[in-house]
Amino acid sequence: MHLLVPFAFVPSEGVHRALSGLALPHLRRLLARLRHVTPDHGDELSLSPPHERAWARARGWPLTDGLLPLAAQAARDAGLSVPIGSGWAFVHPTHWHWGTEQASLTDPAALALDDTNARPLFNALVPLFADAGWRLHWLRPDVWLAQHALLATLPTASLDRVIGRNVDPWLDAAPEVRPVLRQVRRLQAEAQMVLHTLGQPLEHPVNSIWFSGTGPAPAPTPIPPGWQVDTRLRAPALADEGAAWAAAWQALDAGPIQSLLTQPANAPVALTLCGERHALCFTRASTSPWWHRLGWLPAAPQPSTVLTTL
Repeated sequence: MHLLVPFAFVPSEGVHRALSGLALPHLRRLLARLRHVTPDHGDELSLSPPHERAWARARGWPLTDGLLPLAAQAARDAGLSVPIGSGWAFVHPTHWHWGTEQASLTDPAALALDDTNARPLFNALVPLFADAGWRLHWLRPDVWLAQHALLATLPTASLDRVIGRNVDPWLDAAPEVRPVLRQVRRLQAEAQMVLHTLGQPLEHPVNSIWFSGTGPAPAPTPIPPGWQVDTRLRAPALADEGAAWAAAWQALDAGPIQSLLTQPANAPVALTLCGERHALCFTRASTSPWWHRLGWLPAAPQPSTVLTTL
């Protein structure tokens, strides 16, 4: 069993306050048992956050920042024809709040999109994409799929990097891919104009789209056996709701974390904790120290100490 936990920590004011009084007894016991640590060091400005890098590593994909082909894999999982090397992207219908100097992106989950209000938006953009030589596929109300050769080589920022933030820094690109980015930005601007003309019965209307999950479609690979991704910390972390994040951590500690503790002693067990910058993968050591075999565990590291390193 391998548990992947995105947003185990974020360096925000609300989460910092919540962590100071957060008791996670099962996590502390587990950290004492899983002493082999594999780090993944990054920074908060990478296009691909640590949890996406961890998932890509598990699938055996090349770790190229902003080119982890999550959309191509989702298309294949949905039953679409996905040739190896083809270009795909997630298309997120989003609401951008325009201020005097910048635009910030609202969490699409807050828009409460469903088939009734999302299908007209999708249908209105299909001809626009087709005229540009792209194909737009429906995946679910809050996430669509785009197909075009350009998307195999265009790095894009994960939606998790952009929610609640100024979008401009995440729309830049290295000089060698800026010609491709200009085509994508033009399509994005045209989509904004189309969406502006539609009457939308939403408090926060969809007024733009966001591309993510790009990269060349990999060869089919199975889901790693025993892997479980628990995303319950994501929403409160992105919203900087410290109390809700702490409550989600306590539920995680009492559920999946405790389940890891109950696995047989010889079972392969791993825990990957991901923050905004780094990830730490904890696994059993190849041989147990003598004090483990006697049933005695040394003092475990405090969870708060481990989490703040992420």
